[in-house]
Amino acid sequence: MTGTLVCVVGPSGAGKDSVMAAARALLGDDDRVVFPRRILTRPADAGGEDHVAVTPEKFVCLRDGGALALHWEAHGIAYGIAATIADDLAAGRAVVANISRTAIPAARAAYDAIVVEITADAQVLARRLAGRGRETAADIAGRLARASALAIEADETIINDGALEEAAQAFAAILKRACR
Repeated sequence: MTGTLVCVVGPSGAGKDSVMAAARALLGDDDRVVFPRRILTRPADAGGEDHVAVTPEKFVCLRDGGALALHWEAHGIAYGIAATIADDLAAGRAVVANISRTAIPAARAAYDAIVVEITADAQVLARRLAGRGRETAADIAGRLARASALAIEADETIINDGALEEAAQAFAAILKRACR
């Protein structure tokens, strides 16, 4: 039995982490779906998602030593998903990971993967990014420009412009279908 890698992609400010967390809560104790923590070269206390913080040197060791199933860089940060997801996939589970668009080809080549794009209208994205207070106006403009310039070949798309509960329910339904 082989599980499915559910790759979550979308622009900054789309609410990917919020939708994932809300869907996880809706799924409760369903052990057919797992959400591994990402490995990042960002300090653990830097805010944002719950992640495994490593130094850039440690990240290179993990990457070069085969300890990462997927890895990429974005906005000056290195990201990775631990190779231990292979155990969950071998057990037939759906493994859910927020990845970069640039990692989609590697994910599709290595795993039975589906890509779920979570997005929102450009004005909503801009408002959310400004509300985070982490980026300058120029940074926000750059993120929005990159988001509109890159096409994503998604298997499923969720527009997260309305109530979080609606997007979470749609995502939970996709995850249930991904379970084998």
